Amino acid sequence: MPFTSSQIRAAAWVAIALLAFLVLRALGPVLTPFIVAAVLAYALTPLVDRLAASGRGRMPRALAALVVELLFLFALACIFLLVVPVVAKELPLIRQQLPTVLDRLDAAVAPWLNQFGFRVSLDLASMKERLLGYLNANWSTAFPSLWTSLKLGGSVALTVLGNVLLVPVALFYLLLDWKPFVARVLELVPPRARPGVDSFTAECDQVLGQYLRGQLLVMATMAVYYSTGLALFGLDLALPIGVFTGLAMFVPYLGFGFGLLLATFAGLLQFAPGEAFLMIAVVYGSGQVVEGFFITPRLVGERIGLHPLAVIFALLAFAQVLGFVGVLVALPASAVLLVAIRRVRHGYLASRLYQS
Repeated sequence: MPFTSSQIRAAAWVAIALLAFLVLRALGPVLTPFIVAAVLAYALTPLVDRLAASGRGRMPRALAALVVELLFLFALACIFLLVVPVVAKELPLIRQQLPTVLDRLDAAVAPWLNQFGFRVSLDLASMKERLLGYLNANWSTAFPSLWTSLKLGGSVALTVLGNVLLVPVALFYLLLDWKPFVARVLELVPPRARPGVDSFTAECDQVLGQYLRGQLLVMATMAVYYSTGLALFGLDLALPIGVFTGLAMFVPYLGFGFGLLLATFAGLLQFAPGEAFLMIAVVYGSGQVVEGFFITPRLVGERIGLHPLAVIFALLAFAQVLGFVGVLVALPASAVLLVAIRRVRHGYLASRLYQS
């Protein structure tokens, strides 16, 4: 039975997708800085376009790309200098406050459990002794161990440093030549298939652009919100935890969950358990309501359109297969797959096979 032209084209596209997947998996560590740069370039290209078009188009695009990239790197440096010193200053306090936290938990939890008939007896003295002994021993050997690890894994450290330095370079060239680069890729599409590919890429661009650019605004807004809310409750680590929670929302659910755990732990170190849980409930509970019903619908719209379980599955599946690169490409790739699935479903519903 001879194959039709549509079946041959479908098989060719499947083969191309499979080949791209195998290349991405094999060259994941090498492609990581380029993928990071590509994601950033996609999000920052509209700013470069607007800046280059300002002043009646007199600003060279190279200068506009350089200005946008420097502003972006300056924002990252400000966040780093804002968060790291505060955390480094507060970390030694954890060792001092842990015994108090254990006493507070025992005083708050044990009477509450007794009301329901649960008799809990905690050997707090032994727990504190073992925990403090572990922390003191590891604290004194942390920096020597870190230095030894850096010496033993010097090649890994150099690789990470090389990738960090390569991202800005790749980002500049992608910002400079983004449109010509996309145009050269589209030139490889056969003329007969060009209308369908253009429609497909336009829909993908709408979905991805709405998500990436809107999500950046959501992250910045929620970082301010969580920092302000935690600061109003008097949390010492309000600024770094709030900024981290907002920025970590780029990874849906996982980032928010990790920020929630950090805030809970910091609150238990500083406040009584009841006050800490009240702070978490008010700040993070109201934050989810504000973000889910007001900020995200206005800034991002319907986002990618994926169900929350589908987002979690995509993150775990891509991370399992491709590692860190998979986390970076999970949501963009899921958005493209979603557009493709919608088109396949629409074609199937309009086909004779379904109507018969």
